[in-house]
Amino acid sequence: MISFLESFFGRFAHDLGIDLGTANTLVYTKEKGIVINEPSVVAVNIRTDQILAVGQEAYRMVGRTPAHIVANKPLVDGVISDFEVSEKMLKYFFRKVNKETFLFSPRPRVVIGIPLDVTEVERKAVEDAVHSAGGREVYLIEQPMAAAIGARLPVQDSRGWLVVDIGGGTTDIAVISLGGIVTSRSLKIAGNELNDDIIKFSRDYFNVLLGERTGEHIKIKIGTAEHPTEPLYMKVRGRDLLTGLPKEIIIDSLQIRDALSKSVRTIVDSIRSTIESTPPELVADIAENGILLTGGGALLKGLDRLIAEATGIPVIIAEDPLTCVVRGTAILLDDIDLLKRVASMEPQQRYPL
Repeated sequence: MISFLESFFGRFAHDLGIDLGTANTLVYTKEKGIVINEPSVVAVNIRTDQILAVGQEAYRMVGRTPAHIVANKPLVDGVISDFEVSEKMLKYFFRKVNKETFLFSPRPRVVIGIPLDVTEVERKAVEDAVHSAGGREVYLIEQPMAAAIGARLPVQDSRGWLVVDIGGGTTDIAVISLGGIVTSRSLKIAGNELNDDIIKFSRDYFNVLLGERTGEHIKIKIGTAEHPTEPLYMKVRGRDLLTGLPKEIIIDSLQIRDALSKSVRTIVDSIRSTIESTPPELVADIAENGILLTGGGALLKGLDRLIAEATGIPVIIAEDPLTCVVRGTAILLDDIDLLKRVASMEPQQRYPL
């Protein structure tokens, strides 16, 4: 009876593909494509424990809230750090997806991307949050695998592919062959760490404290991984640490390159180490196929050229790298055989509808 009901009502469910990222959450539905692309931020009134805003609206509050309102990021380094807030954020996104359903909205099947090297406890936290938010059946997919599928790589082939997914909280490096991950590394150095590098440089060099959003804005506008042929300049404002008053500084792309160099070098060295521990036959494939860069970090100017120079292997930036993971989950929603093959574990089902 349950299987019949599941089959019948499942036809009406808005099955979801989710990239639950440290910086941004993206949600895909079969009917409308990517319907949500918002920051993973929740604004909470700590006096009343009330959720005031989620996503873009909450992100606008970062660094601007009074003491009793906290703009909370419930994911740290790609995993859930605040279960209750993560659950409420997912419920908000689920409701937003289903807002046009007036009578009955069956629980969706959910395919969700997770970082490499998460623990069983962290996996369970993701599953529980999705179930509590309204998910019926939850499949967990490692983000590099989902990104490779989203980039339309033939992951079930016997050939080897090297995928580097640079997100907000983690950089995941994986060699993929025959529908599985052969060799991998996961770093806690990614987009957020690069933002912090810029903030630290401004504090140490200019004695000016910048906000988190300003650091990210600088990275996007003039950030570079290589020596710029023609420096770019940018005016930014922060708080003078000596006087406590506002101060405007001019920062250039060469300074930002220096600020980011340590973190960028760590990422490049980890890619080299992953290649060095890969079976020779697959290394030969990678040398021919190239290295695929995905995630927001792939857009850092010159990073592809720096990696190519350090490894001697061509580097390709995926088309629309920010959405590769969620597009991979979308493909898996339509290909159940591939989904069952590449899922990191058996799906967890808690509710019949």
